[in-house]
Amino acid sequence: MTTVLKTLKEDWSISATVAGFLAVLISYSGPLIIFFQAAQKAQVSNAMMVSWIWAISIGAAIAGIFLSIKFKVPIITAWSAPGTALLVTLFPNISLNEAIGAYIASAIVIFIVGITGYFDKLLKWIPQDVAAGMMAGILFQFGLGLFTATDSMPIIVFSMLMVFLIAKRINPRYAMIWVLVAGTALSLIMGKMNPVDVHFSLAIPQFISPEWTWNATLNLTIPLILVSLTGQFLPGMAIMRLSGYDTPARPIITATSLASLAVACIGGITIVLASITAALCMGKDAHEFKEKRYIAGIANGIFYILGGLFAGSIVMLFSLLPKELVAALAGLALLGAIGTNITAAMKNDEHRDAALITFLATASGMSFLGLSSVFWGICIGVIAHLILSKKPDQVIPQPQTESASITAATTKTSSTTPNSASSSRIAKAKNS
Repeated sequence: MTTVLKTLKEDWSISATVAGFLAVLISYSGPLIIFFQAAQKAQVSNAMMVSWIWAISIGAAIAGIFLSIKFKVPIITAWSAPGTALLVTLFPNISLNEAIGAYIASAIVIFIVGITGYFDKLLKWIPQDVAAGMMAGILFQFGLGLFTATDSMPIIVFSMLMVFLIAKRINPRYAMIWVLVAGTALSLIMGKMNPVDVHFSLAIPQFISPEWTWNATLNLTIPLILVSLTGQFLPGMAIMRLSGYDTPARPIITATSLASLAVACIGGITIVLASITAALCMGKDAHEFKEKRYIAGIANGIFYILGGLFAGSIVMLFSLLPKELVAALAGLALLGAIGTNITAAMKNDEHRDAALITFLATASGMSFLGLSSVFWGICIGVIAHLILSKKPDQVIPQPQTESASITAATTKTSSTTPNSASSSRIAKAKNS
């Protein structure tokens, strides 16, 4: 234990801590809004809503801290945002108790998928350039968000961009810290902060008894399993691979599904591997040395714990920030990840078309059969990769032209001429 604490102290950095904080900030400022919508549809009390936030925050924190320390990798966990979106469409047709039963059932199935190792086998079928195209497509909207935010807050957003560029030139490691400070200060000065009554109080989790029905199983359990595996774990593992981390999916899926089981009866939806916010913690902005970026995963978990303990208060505090500021922060923080993935997707001439198709399909936001563009982007990309890839034994030899034949014959003749001359000289020597 002493050795672990000593290592953590040596590896700790401000940049990694800020990366972990930004990941939590974006999670609370973005996907959490879907939770509020679901709570309104379910007509639950404010106390129950706070319990939900406590559950997803503590569940993500425990899984993320444990995995980051164990593997020395910035493993960023979160709750299933696509799964939460399902709740918005299902409430109030299913009860809260039925939803809890679906959470438990889906966590058990995902645990089985993880412990058997089938997900690792699936990952091996996904080419690196296709995975990079998918990740670039996911992050692309966040890059665009940086500039669409200028519609309502041009001075603040362009000022943040200038601070980012200057800081990147002078002190790149702490660029996002300066951007966060500048954006917050300008929002305060210009009166752009959202009017919210902030008061601090500890969250109290509430137990919810589960109920299992066929209606909830068909409409929530099965879709929740699919969107969690294809929309969260799949891109999450892909970005880990692209960032140079080869941690197997088996322990990650197993640990997060156990965390899901632990918080399900308190209102916590499936805990999953983050994808978008993970990009913040796995790049050079978190730390110049890859082996020290795991601190961002631990910091992310610690901030989640604080968010869980003060669930209602922290959420209100985050809601002070204007959405344009959060969008600009996300766009700038993910700029490096967007560039890295686009470069990785386009670097191989033979596979460029497949990677580009993957990128466009994923970035389109298409939805078909209830599955997201991330899933279809991967499927379409892999199919394109298989069709367009050339195998050595399938290369058709090109017919030789007349000029090529003459050139080959001339080369052959010239190559044999010295040998003939040598033979003649040897014969003369023997005769003499």
